[in-house]
Amino acid sequence: MQAETTSGKAPSFFDQPKAVWATAFAAVVGFMSIGLVDPILVSIARGLHASASQVSLLFTSYFAVTSIMMLVTGFVASRLGGRATLLLGAALIVVFAGLAGTSNSVPELVAYRAGWGLGNAFFVVTALSVIVAAGRGGTMAAILMYESALGLGISAGPLLGAVLGNMSWRYPFFGTATLMAIGFVAIALFLGKTPTPEKKISLTDPLVALKHGGLRTTAVSAFFYNYAFFTVLAFVPFVLNMSAYTVGGIFFGWGLLLALFSVVLAPRLQSRFPGLGLVSSMLVVLCLLLVAIALGSRGMVIAAVVLAGAVMGVNNTIYTEMALEVSNAQRPVASAGYNFVRWFAGVVAPFAAPKIAELTTPAVSFLIAAASCLLAIAVLYAGRDTLGRFARPHEEEMTSQVTASSTAP
Repeated sequence: MQAETTSGKAPSFFDQPKAVWATAFAAVVGFMSIGLVDPILVSIARGLHASASQVSLLFTSYFAVTSIMMLVTGFVASRLGGRATLLLGAALIVVFAGLAGTSNSVPELVAYRAGWGLGNAFFVVTALSVIVAAGRGGTMAAILMYESALGLGISAGPLLGAVLGNMSWRYPFFGTATLMAIGFVAIALFLGKTPTPEKKISLTDPLVALKHGGLRTTAVSAFFYNYAFFTVLAFVPFVLNMSAYTVGGIFFGWGLLLALFSVVLAPRLQSRFPGLGLVSSMLVVLCLLLVAIALGSRGMVIAAVVLAGAVMGVNNTIYTEMALEVSNAQRPVASAGYNFVRWFAGVVAPFAAPKIAELTTPAVSFLIAAASCLLAIAVLYAGRDTLGRFARPHEEEMTSQVTASSTAP
């Protein structure tokens, strides 16, 4: 049940109950884990005497578990309730992030990172629904809070990894475990019991939802887009081969632009342009940036990476809206099916990019990622008839709405 204010004025973004702030803080920590290892990938490789492709399994194992668990989180949350699911996810993150810091081999670290992905799947998927239920200002304010947590986490993760990783590659893992432990306590103290939904979600519901042509088109296109996304996130640190502080600073800038363009600019662009054309344009720009990363100097690579954050911020927002709105499936079910497909790019790209580079050159890895952006566009246009309003110009959409209103009984 959403909290209400006693005054007649609409609550501000910052006027939220303690339960929302506790959940949002923990969500920031959860999203930190995506980019946390970026600045220390090279340090881990050196410390554990591993190759780039071996260390990339830190992403692969994490997202393999996260992707598969997308089919399970709704099933669990609809039976345990949001609060219990959040606490379960937070506890798993604390345990496995802490254990990751004690690792003495790559297989051991990969296994703990997989357990971490399990906890993160339970946590980040449930956090949005909890913020919507507990927050003030309606669904849009809750989504803004969630997107802000996402952006802050993605930008702060590399910075935390750099600061702590400069002392030891183990410290970022211990730091994350400590921060999430604080989040666990905050949720336990400030978030009250949340009711379980009347309709339970089955394990197959997300897969059934993917039978809808629009959702399937969106998910498959997002897979190819996210292949490029994770090639940048997981492989650029090896190409730059710079200090943890420098890599952390670069990806902090990347994440900051991602957050700003996702929350501030993307909604404004959506109000002016149809989703299909907007996403396609952003994918073309990302393709060009990847070509610059492949063929440019180190300075050009750094600039292209930071600018890619802006493009990715817009795309993330639009893809998410398309996934939630393009079909008639319940939002949690549509989100689970969509994330199940797109997160598999996080399984493939971090391992494939360094492996391709080992067999050829690093430039080839980024050129393949650029081609993946073009495939994402091709998938969208091949299935544009299933995308509904997202494929129509706004003028045509407004005309159809007026027509529907005039013919309504």
